[in-house]
Amino acid sequence: MKKWLALIIAISLVSTIFTGCAQSETTEQETAVVTRGDLEIGVTVSGNLEMPHKTDLSFGITGMVAEVLVSEGDSVVEGQDLARLDASSLELNVEVAQARYEAAQIDYKMAENKLMQTIYPHYTNTYSTDLPGVWLVLDEAQGTLEEAQRLLEQGETEEAQVLLDSVEASLIKAQQKSQSRPWALPLSIKLLELQVDQAKIALDTVELELASVRLELTKAVITASFNGIVADVMISEGQQLSAMTYANPAIRLIDTSEIKMDGVIDEIDISMVKLGQEANITLDALPDREIKGKVTFISQAGTVQAGVVSYESTITLEKWDEELRDSMSATAEIVIERRDDVLLLPNRAIQGSLANPSAEVVTGEQVEQRQITLGLSDGINTEVLSGLEEGDRVVVPPVTQFPSTLFGS
Repeated sequence: MKKWLALIIAISLVSTIFTGCAQSETTEQETAVVTRGDLEIGVTVSGNLEMPHKTDLSFGITGMVAEVLVSEGDSVVEGQDLARLDASSLELNVEVAQARYEAAQIDYKMAENKLMQTIYPHYTNTYSTDLPGVWLVLDEAQGTLEEAQRLLEQGETEEAQVLLDSVEASLIKAQQKSQSRPWALPLSIKLLELQVDQAKIALDTVELELASVRLELTKAVITASFNGIVADVMISEGQQLSAMTYANPAIRLIDTSEIKMDGVIDEIDISMVKLGQEANITLDALPDREIKGKVTFISQAGTVQAGVVSYESTITLEKWDEELRDSMSATAEIVIERRDDVLLLPNRAIQGSLANPSAEVVTGEQVEQRQITLGLSDGINTEVLSGLEEGDRVVVPPVTQFPSTLFGS
């Protein structure tokens, strides 16, 4: 940064005139007044405005354009119909599929009811349980358990363990008998079940057909995918769209609620640019306007063109109005450093060397050479840290006069 600022000051010093005298040899000298103001240095970025949320909408099938419901500049909301094809044949297909679906629903209900009426009350359960067998096994286990307990009380543990193992086997057997076991239904019932399954398959099939023709019908209508402005209408009523043209853009929609500036930054300046820095944007189409923005994106990948390396960047605008348009040429000045309410000296009035700058101050009828200390420079004006005061009048040498010794050394 210091080297860069020094270069600006050096260039300005080359363009100044160092007379080496305390007083001009001419009777009239150009002068300037030391003022107080704000000073900014920045990086210039060129690019274009962009409304990032935009899309080209088209039909999904062939056909004749029956209606165009919007015009360029119209505001639309998400889901609003914008244009329609002549879809009479598709609507008929939907009606036919709907009727087939309803008929299949009736067939399925009838088959299901017939099955239920046959099963009930004659076949209320297709499973049976061996309850008597369970009771017998449990009674047997109870007797064995009592015998095992008696043996344990007598200390005959081994014999008791054998009986306990037997009890465990009996309990497993009782559990098996308590579980339901299926029994075969008559053939007539199985045939009715098959008819129900077939009716369900037929219903599912026509349901898919109905969904398919409904989808085709939606392709004959263009709807807004978001809230926005119609930027362009590229179809007209009565136009026939073929297999080669139906997918072409028909309506261009732009969301004007967001706008940004895309530009490129030179590799020399990229190290000074940071996210969140303020930027002042001017437009070629609106030269009297200045729009505030902030840096919101800096690419990590560089682009090389003709040996020049640059980096893509995005500046998001803080406020905008309907005068702004997508793709407008724009220039942004990213604020790198700023000084508020400082003494400002025109660079042309700086004399001396970089290490020992000075200025000629007019005091009455005399001209006094003063040593000064400089700060930030924007290439036109430079901050004065010491040596001058607000209101001092300084000599501005004519640009045609050159110093006999560079920077007065």
